Amino acid sequence: MRVYAIGDIHGHLDRLAGAHALIAEDRARAGDKDAPVVHVGDLVDRGPDSRGVVEYLMNGQARGENWVVLKGNHDRMMALWLEEAPRRDPCLRAGIEWLGDRLGGREALASWGVDPGLDETGLHVQARARVPAAHRDFLAGLLPAWRIGDLYFCHAGIRPGVGLEDQVEADLIWIRGEFHASPADHGALVVHGHTPVDAVTHYGNRVNIDTGAGYGRALSAVVIEGRAVWLLTGGGRVAVPPR
Repeated sequence: MRVYAIGDIHGHLDRLAGAHALIAEDRARAGDKDAPVVHVGDLVDRGPDSRGVVEYLMNGQARGENWVVLKGNHDRMMALWLEEAPRRDPCLRAGIEWLGDRLGGREALASWGVDPGLDETGLHVQARARVPAAHRDFLAGLLPAWRIGDLYFCHAGIRPGVGLEDQVEADLIWIRGEFHASPADHGALVVHGHTPVDAVTHYGNRVNIDTGAGYGRALSAVVIEGRAVWLLTGGGRVAVPPR
């Protein structure tokens, strides 16, 4: 079984297209046109073209590409704020807001032609007019997790000790410390992003593929066969062995 996966995108359409180009090259070498491609969430925020990323993924799914697109915390923050009555994600820490400097919400809205200099009320009115309902529905309806065989994909991770079938969305898109610290066998190899690392890292029971595109670093694409992981590069596959 072969599965491809792409880390946190954060509005970088050019890097997303580049990741898909690497996957196309590997498909050609492997003679495999059908293996799924999983995007582990955080499609939006910080980068210059969140709208372009959403449209790219929507269009790919519409033409029948075998693409799985998962929900990240940034995607949920945007979807909640874009509701008719804007909502704040309850998992956000006090003092941090989606429209603040740290999270990149205003940059995301600007890619839909919203004036980022407006106050929050003005932003919401304009965003509801300029972000198409189909885009809002796409973000709100993203899956929080996806499993195939011995692989379990989600944005942030899982709650250790809780069965994979019983995981809740808040953990799947927000968890960090408890999951990162756990050496347990989770019943499947968990492939996730959410917490940037310097390079794709295989911890034995999990693989982190977020290499910091949201902070100007690389967007990584990997191919997984069984529990073996390779980073895709312009020169071909590079093995990512368990640490």
